[in-house]
Amino acid sequence: MKNAVLNVKVDEDIKKRAYAVASGFGIPLSTLVGAYLTELAETGQIHFMASEPMTKKTEKIIEQIEAEIEQDKTSERFSSADKAIKHLQEL
Repeated sequence: MKNAVLNVKVDEDIKKRAYAVASGFGIPLSTLVGAYLTELAETGQIHFMASEPMTKKTEKIIEQIEAEIEQDKTSERFSSADKAIKHLQEL
């Protein structure tokens, strides 16, 4: 495989943050860019994923759930959807 150099202009802050993320995974940034370009070339598709930041409300709900699990306040396992629905209706 013959390598080619690709020059891309990007905001300096974006470059630093992307480099930090890639480094955190132990992957060179150029490898990630190359993988993305390979996927684009092979599939003809563009994929972006943006995760939603955790809200205080969501954090609180997760804390409550984790506390219930720790206190063994979870429901039983159900052998069928009908049994689970019946349990929920009885709450």
